[in-house]
Amino acid sequence: MGQKYNRLDKDQAALLLVDHQSGLISLVQDFTPDDFKNSVIALADIGKFFNLPTVITTSFDEGPNGPIIPEIVERHPEAPFIHRPGQINAWDNEDFVKVVEATGRKQLIIAGVVTDVCVGFVTLSAIEAGYDVFVVTDASGTFNHTVQQAAWNRMSAAGAQMMNWFGVACELHRDWRNDMEGLGNLLSNHLPNYRNLMTSYFTLQDAKKG
Repeated sequence: MGQKYNRLDKDQAALLLVDHQSGLISLVQDFTPDDFKNSVIALADIGKFFNLPTVITTSFDEGPNGPIIPEIVERHPEAPFIHRPGQINAWDNEDFVKVVEATGRKQLIIAGVVTDVCVGFVTLSAIEAGYDVFVVTDASGTFNHTVQQAAWNRMSAAGAQMMNWFGVACELHRDWRNDMEGLGNLLSNHLPNYRNLMTSYFTLQDAKKG
């Protein structure tokens, strides 16, 4: 028998955005720059849409790693923002762990740069601390596909679930009837083909009204 289906719950989940910094993002080669940025911003939008407690952190952002990309802070201006002075593993920073604990959530949705270090180390540490971890694969990037696969395998073996941002959105939403237009618009903003579906839907609805 397989493991029990442990699904995301918007009332139990928190979002951790780790080291999406301008310098580090320049290292990402396993996704195209446009696709990667779109996925990161989509995930930030998901956190906002579902009102998830969100924690932002950067590593040595006054150095070559660079500042956080502004789109994240624009969407989460009130989120705790931990500027780590040097710790590579964010879980080694007491302030970061405290704000994660303060969310009161046991499910952690994690994405960051780079996958094998900034995401991997936090994921393994959080699992060890008793959290259920969901890694957003397409909003986490690294040097190449070989490194990507090794990092995914390491985290999966430790118990993390690998997801993409679209899957996260749908699993949190559960039922289209909760807010069809809201989720549809979110998806449309990041998936041009989905925008076509929404346009067709609204055209049909207008025809029915007419």
